Amino acid sequence: MLGNLPQLLIASAAHVSTGTTVLFAGLLIAMIAALALEERLHAKKSLITGVFAIICLFLATWLRVLPYDDSGKFWLKNPIGETLHLPIYIPGIDWGVIAIILGSSLFVDVVSKSGLFTYLAIRLTKASRGDPVLLLVFYSLMTVIFSALLNNVTAMLIVGSLTAVSLDRLRKRQLLFGFLFIEGLLTNIGGLLTLISSVPNIIVGNAAGITFLEFTKVSAVYVGVATAATVLLGLRRFEVKRLKGAEERAHARKMVAAFDETDGIESWSFFRVATALFILFIVTLAASSWLPVINRLGMGYVALGFAFAILIRYRSTVDRFYRAMDWDLLLFFASLFIVINVMEHAGVLGVIGKGLQRYVLSLGALTSATMIGAAACASAVTDNIPLAAMLAKIIGALEPEQQTSQLWWSVVFGANLGGNITPIGSASTVVAVTVMHKHGLTMSFGRFVRIALPFAAAQILLAMVYVAVFL
Repeated sequence: MLGNLPQLLIASAAHVSTGTTVLFAGLLIAMIAALALEERLHAKKSLITGVFAIICLFLATWLRVLPYDDSGKFWLKNPIGETLHLPIYIPGIDWGVIAIILGSSLFVDVVSKSGLFTYLAIRLTKASRGDPVLLLVFYSLMTVIFSALLNNVTAMLIVGSLTAVSLDRLRKRQLLFGFLFIEGLLTNIGGLLTLISSVPNIIVGNAAGITFLEFTKVSAVYVGVATAATVLLGLRRFEVKRLKGAEERAHARKMVAAFDETDGIESWSFFRVATALFILFIVTLAASSWLPVINRLGMGYVALGFAFAILIRYRSTVDRFYRAMDWDLLLFFASLFIVINVMEHAGVLGVIGKGLQRYVLSLGALTSATMIGAAACASAVTDNIPLAAMLAKIIGALEPEQQTSQLWWSVVFGANLGGNITPIGSASTVVAVTVMHKHGLTMSFGRFVRIALPFAAAQILLAMVYVAVFL
C-alpha cells in the first residue's frame, strides 16, 4: 500500500536500536489489538489508526528514527531542483491509493444515479431466474473479472452496489452479508489473475522477469479453482440455497419477470453517457500501464479524471456527492500508511524480512509452502506492498540457482492471499466491511477473522499445493 516512496523515505533503519524496534513493534501489535476490539472501544477505525499515527510520529521524531535534515526539517527536491519542505507524514501516505478510492467512489456514486447499476443488477437477476445460488455465481465471476482488470477497491465498490440492488429487488436482503463477504474475499483471488491486478504482482513480476502473459498463464488455473472453492464454501457457510420445488421456482421467475430494468433510468441520454464512460473507465484502468502519459500519472489520476468528468452532469450540486463520501475510510487509510511508514523506518519490517530469510529459506522442500504461509500471515497484519518489495530484494540477493520460480510465486500468492485473513489485510477487505456497515450490517475485526479464517486457510492450502506440485 505504501507505493513508490521517495528515495529519502526508504533510508536504512540500521541506525535504529533494538529497543526502539521493539517499542514500535509493540505499538503495531497494540494498534492491531485496538482494531480487533473496535466495537468494544466504540471507536471508528480512522480514530484508532489516527491516534496511533500521532503517537508513532511523535516517538519516531523524538527518537530520531525519521529522516530529518540538520535543520530539523524534512525536505525533497523536485525535478527542477527546488527544495520542498514537507511535513514528514505527507510522503508516507500512498496518495495513489487515496486517489483511487476517492475517485472511484465519486465515479461509482454518480454513475449509479444514471440507473446503470440497477439496469445491470436486474439483467443479472433475470438471468439467474431468481435463484440465489446462480446469482452468487454470477456476482462472484464478475468480482474476479473486475478485480483482475481494474483494482480490488474499484471492483468491490461496483459489485457491492450491484449486489445490494439485486437482493433488495428479490427480497433476499438476509443474504446480503454473505454475498458481500464472499465478494470481498474474491477480490484478492481476482487480484492474482494478471500482472497488473495488484502492486505485489508488479513488484515481484518485475524482479523475477515474469511477463504479462506468463503471469496469467500460471495463475489462471489457481484462480479458477480457488474461486470455485470459495463460492462452494460460501454457499454452505451462509446457507445460500437453490429454490426448491416447481412452485417456488415458478414464483421466483414470475417475480423476476416483473422487474423492469429501466425503472431507475431518469434520462436515457445520461444513461448512455454514463455507460460509455463506465466502459471507457474500465478499459483505461486495465490499460493504464501501457498508455503513454497515463502510465506515469497512474490509476489514481484515471479515477479522479473520470470522477470529475462525470460530475459535470451535476456541476451545480456536486457538494452533495462530496458530503456522501466515506471520509472515515479515507482517513483510516491515510493514518494506516503513516503508521506502516514509521514501522519501516523503525526496523520492524526489516526484522520480518530477516526472520523470513533466516528460517524460511533454510527449509528445503518445505520452503515454498512455508514462504506462502509466512508471507500471508505477515501481509494480514502489516502491508503487502513493502512486504513484497522486501521479499523480492531478499530473493534477488540469493544465488541464481536458489531463485526458483516456486520461491517467486510463493511471495505472489502469500502477499495477495494474506489480505483475506483480517479486515485490514487489503484495501478491498476494508472496503467490503465499509459497504457492510453502509447497509446496516455489523462486522467487527474479531468476527471477520473468525468467519474468514476457514476460507483463507483453504485458499492458502490450495496455493501451497499448486506451487509445490505444478510449478
